[in-house]
Amino acid sequence: MLEILRQVVTNLRANKLRSFLTMFGILWGVISVVILSATGEGFRRGNEKVLQELGKNVAIVWGARTGMQAGGERAGRDIRLTVHDVHALQTQSDMIQVVSAEINHGGVIKSRYNSSTSNVDGIEPQYQAIRTIDVDRGRTFSDADEAEARRVAILGSDSTTQLFGNHDSIGETIQVSGIPYTVIGRIRKKDQDSDYNGRDNDKVFVPFSAMARDFPRADVPDGVLSQIIVAPREGVVDQLPAILDSRTGRIEDIDWPLEREIRRVIAREHGFDPADRDAVRVWDTSLESIMFGRMIQTMKNFFTIVGLVTLSLGGLGVMNIMLVAVRERTREIGIRKALGATPGHIQRQFFLEGFILTLLSGTAGFLVALGLCALVNLLPMPTRFEGMILTWQAGLGAVVALVFVGVVSSTYPARRAAMLPPVEALRFES
Repeated sequence: MLEILRQVVTNLRANKLRSFLTMFGILWGVISVVILSATGEGFRRGNEKVLQELGKNVAIVWGARTGMQAGGERAGRDIRLTVHDVHALQTQSDMIQVVSAEINHGGVIKSRYNSSTSNVDGIEPQYQAIRTIDVDRGRTFSDADEAEARRVAILGSDSTTQLFGNHDSIGETIQVSGIPYTVIGRIRKKDQDSDYNGRDNDKVFVPFSAMARDFPRADVPDGVLSQIIVAPREGVVDQLPAILDSRTGRIEDIDWPLEREIRRVIAREHGFDPADRDAVRVWDTSLESIMFGRMIQTMKNFFTIVGLVTLSLGGLGVMNIMLVAVRERTREIGIRKALGATPGHIQRQFFLEGFILTLLSGTAGFLVALGLCALVNLLPMPTRFEGMILTWQAGLGAVVALVFVGVVSSTYPARRAAMLPPVEALRFES
């Protein structure tokens, strides 16, 4: 092995430019595989993070108008969601894990430093987990806050800046449409690119019970909600990929399991036909997450194929240079065979020379690629991109691809060298 390593080094030194160009093909191929794979993973994680800023696998439910007659009632009847619907969804469905009521109110918010016009959301404690209401200062709402209808508030990051500037907001009092609330928390800055009633950064959150008491909606009967937030069980989400794969029509025409279950429960409470898809509107973010995930996976697969093609072209360069080496060293091969070297010895030598050349180039490519990934990750990252992330699966795949290319590109030239007849090899003149 040491002799073969010395032979490889000797050949590299004897043909510096040719060796550099040969190694560069493999080096660039490995860099392409690693960089493109890391880029695809960065986009995948970035999109997943942005989608989860709205909530991981949640459904937002609104009341609408019936489109079918049912139970003697006319079509076109308004369906207004209430707290009774929240209780029914929680107790009558095995598909739903968490349910939370929500009321929206727009008003003037004042602090002792400034004022703003913001959306105020009345939410229940369980809402915070399924909608990723994470605080970086203070605390979240507790069950006691809800049970006692305490006048406490959690501010979005931009609302905090607008109302308090550089001052600490925790413990301060704000006036929500003239009613005092104590600030107990501030939400971390969220890179949220979708919403249904405004960005969380701009909102003020208060306990649902306090909102219902202090700000009853004048335009609708008492107890009517703005929307209901639902988090399904994991098994429900797991059904979606199979349903997507088996669809025969447009996606918007598919009656998804969670949506169908929500209509079934609410229809029992309001007396409309469970098949009436106009009566209740449902936005299931689980479906959006799966669709984005598939799009990003397709992009990753494309990147991987491009990298592997580049690596394969580098392998062809190694094969070509080894064939040239076999021709140049034909007389040497004849002398070695005349001295007793077997075809196996010759084949092993040339195979290992090509394979070691490939591995040296690939190792250099890995080091360069990892260095480039580290440099890129030092820069500020845009939304939907988490940086250059090389997973162990992608790294292992690149190593396997490199070894495969090395074996394939070295086997044929080595076989060609081993099959040279000794007499013809000795007669050969370069």
